[in-house]
Amino acid sequence: MVIFSSLFLGLLVLGIPIYLALGVTGMAMFGSEGQLLPFAQKLIDELNSSTLLAIPYFVIAATFMERGGVARALINGAEAWVGRAQGGLGIVCVVSCAIFAAMCGSSVATAIAMGTILIPAMNRGGYARSFASGIVATSGTLGILIPPSLAFIVYGVIADVSIPRLFLAGVIPGLMQAALLIAYIAWYSHRKGYARTEPMATQEKLHRTFVAVPALLIPVIVLGGLYGGIVTLTESAALSAIVAMILSLFLYRDITWSDILPVMAESVRNAAAIMIIIAVALAFGHWFTESGVGAALVQSVTASGIEAWQFLIIMNLVLLVLGMFLEVFSVLLITMPILLPLLEPLGIDPLHFGVIVVVNMELALITPPVGLNLFVISSISETPFATVVRGTAPFVALMLGFLILVTYVPVISLWLPALWMN
Repeated sequence: MVIFSSLFLGLLVLGIPIYLALGVTGMAMFGSEGQLLPFAQKLIDELNSSTLLAIPYFVIAATFMERGGVARALINGAEAWVGRAQGGLGIVCVVSCAIFAAMCGSSVATAIAMGTILIPAMNRGGYARSFASGIVATSGTLGILIPPSLAFIVYGVIADVSIPRLFLAGVIPGLMQAALLIAYIAWYSHRKGYARTEPMATQEKLHRTFVAVPALLIPVIVLGGLYGGIVTLTESAALSAIVAMILSLFLYRDITWSDILPVMAESVRNAAAIMIIIAVALAFGHWFTESGVGAALVQSVTASGIEAWQFLIIMNLVLLVLGMFLEVFSVLLITMPILLPLLEPLGIDPLHFGVIVVVNMELALITPPVGLNLFVISSISETPFATVVRGTAPFVALMLGFLILVTYVPVISLWLPALWMN
């Protein structure tokens, strides 16, 4: 195992893409036992999953919503009702991100869609560029905590946990995180004296709300159909993609028929990258289980007498460090096959653990040097990377406190799934 770990880490250090690093290591593992053909078969088997099929559909939906005017409609609707509060544009960002997250499941798509519109607006409103960038980068992470979430789907596949229950587990933590961000933005804006937005006529409020209502059909279809037992996860994802296309083309009209193929091509390219990483990593995890390494690790941890709270501290530290250097899916797919077998002996609920992992991945998106949301916000707003990092720093501190709360108060994650089961 030491040889294979060294090979994998060496490939990463050399800058080899994560899917190739995992693939070469997996081939070496299976090849050491003369089983290269089973490795190829395992790759195909892992992709033959109706659950994983939901990922491309959600990616398509997210891309159309980002490009097709759905985000703009949500922002205008949110501004109509909360824009007059202290720090109103920042609060609009959090509210819009929370709603958009309930449609697409992608942090990056959420950050891009909201940042393109709101960062210039906040800059015009006198917000410091660093503060505006930090708001959008952090609010965008709600995309992987509030359901539906691509991170929860990947975790659910690896852990063999009910994905609808995982989605429910993320609802209350997601709303709590949004409330925490809103409270901090209001306090900081009051301290800095940022101006409120101009009053809006009632007729304009109603108009903006009316225009935003169709966009809210997407979370109703995805979550309402799923928990109502009408559609499966994959079917709800496909419906969300169809509705996003229809709204973008016929209602908001920010894209035309000639844009469909380029947008679809971008969606398929992004989804394919995720699917390749997942297939290789799941094959990697299969070898880890079948080789007996996982069982040996469980036995050693049990014999060491480590307690659950101690394990969670160590796990959080490991994930935080890995998140600074690897993107979300890479961290999930590398660590989960190793960590998941330890949950049952330590008495840790896999639903609760899934929420802890996803909150860690939110932090991974806003911590340098590889925090993806930092690069995205820096690029779309033409803000220096160092400025974005500086603006995100207070939010990272808030998120660390939130992570501790979620880790050691499991009822926050488990209450809603337990209620649904009853």
